Amino acid sequence: MTPNGPLPFFVYGTLRPGEHNHDRFLRGRTSAEEPARLASAVLYDGPGYPYVVEAGTGTVLGELVTAPPDRYHELTAVLDELEEYFGPGDPRNVYVRVARDVETAARGRVRAWVYVAAEAVARELRARGTAIPGGDWTARGAAARPTRPVRPQAPAVPRTP
Repeated sequence: MTPNGPLPFFVYGTLRPGEHNHDRFLRGRTSAEEPARLASAVLYDGPGYPYVVEAGTGTVLGELVTAPPDRYHELTAVLDELEEYFGPGDPRNVYVRVARDVETAARGRVRAWVYVAAEAVARELRARGTAIPGGDWTARGAAARPTRPVRPQAPAVPRTP
């Protein structure tokens, strides 16, 4: 599959099973979900949701989510909107959808879409963010979990003209 083809999605935060956005955005739109991990990435805590920042030696835990062919474009549009991804190079992007390899126990290495922090957000997180130890959003503690669905908002990042 090419990066423009129907790739599965690697989800690592509020879209994981048991988290508040899973039922709202994924229920009925997937044909398979399985544990997976993303290497060479660090998971940062945001206000109610996480960010993956590429680079480093960390590993991020999540799920590989596959959409049935007849729901693929719908799921892509829903996730792009949730993650505030407006397209390649758009300065409004909070996250950027990129094709990366993830590992699963059953299938080994699988190419998947991953929403990573847009570059301005990633710079801010590297400088001032809080990394989540072990790269597992679900293990960070119940006290940190919001009780309602959250739309991501970019952290305060100075924009350059």
